Amino acid sequence: MKVQEVMTRNVFCIGEAHSLNDAAQLMWEHNCGSVPVINEDREVVAMITDRDIAMAAYTQGRCLADIPLETTQSQQLVCCKPEDDIREVQHMMRTHQLHRIPVVNDKLEPVGIVSLNDIAGVCQSGSPQIKPKDVSDTLAAICSSVQQKSMVARREAAA
Repeated sequence: MKVQEVMTRNVFCIGEAHSLNDAAQLMWEHNCGSVPVINEDREVVAMITDRDIAMAAYTQGRCLADIPLETTQSQQLVCCKPEDDIREVQHMMRTHQLHRIPVVNDKLEPVGIVSLNDIAGVCQSGSPQIKPKDVSDTLAAICSSVQQKSMVARREAAA
């Protein structure tokens, strides 16, 4: 199965010169948890998530409007193409622990986003090409270090 059969096509993006407040507002208005960051040529250069925004607000203690997007956006971009196989994308999600991956064309312009939710929805609809175990394995891999780090932090705090 190809990414283009699964991805969400209506993708909302934000320019890299914006603030975290602008990104949060875009996510709120469109009910999404992340948006691709694009440069002047409309190329995807990074991703920003609602968690990135929350952690920046907490750690910097500043108004979101005063925090430039570039200080918080992802440093490593992982993306895929519409014609990529969905199994390869699940592998990328597992390896890089990502819930969502931007889908780009040959010019690196955004054409969609593929999320674990998109993949799970296709699986739940009965598609024989995506197995429930693949979805659960991907989710487990994405969440594994978060859970482990959280447990280690709790143990250290208790000591």
